[in-house]
Amino acid sequence: MSTHLTPNARELTVGELAERSGVATSALRFYEREGLIHSRRTAGNQRRYTRDTLRRVAFVRTSQRLGISLAAIREVLGLLPDDRTPTQEDWARISACWRSDLDARIRALQRLRDNLSDCIGCGCLSLDRCALSNPYDELSTRGPGPRRLMEE
Repeated sequence: MSTHLTPNARELTVGELAERSGVATSALRFYEREGLIHSRRTAGNQRRYTRDTLRRVAFVRTSQRLGISLAAIREVLGLLPDDRTPTQEDWARISACWRSDLDARIRALQRLRDNLSDCIGCGCLSLDRCALSNPYDELSTRGPGPRRLMEE
């Protein structure tokens, strides 16, 4: 069944929001519990969401796909105005909060991509003894874990 909203519909039910956003009602209730979206309750205790909640849900989903934590998403959503629908400038401002983090992740993924073939290429899988990737286990002096991938 397809939900059709009238152009002047100012609020959405949880089912309408789910259909329009492509997000399950259970996920929407979870987002609400986590403080990512908000609703008001009718006299019959039904949830009603403002139309701008569609944008917030899309922002949450996109942010999650980028690997951003719900806590970080909640933090930047708190920077949006409550008294009006966020503008393109509002969205650009809060998205910019993550630019340096995303740039660092991109660099880390590029290092992973570029260095992954070093080990897989020779087939030895012995990074502690590999003369090409880690001669004399030099990386162990920098601490535990995948040092080449963790360092910039």
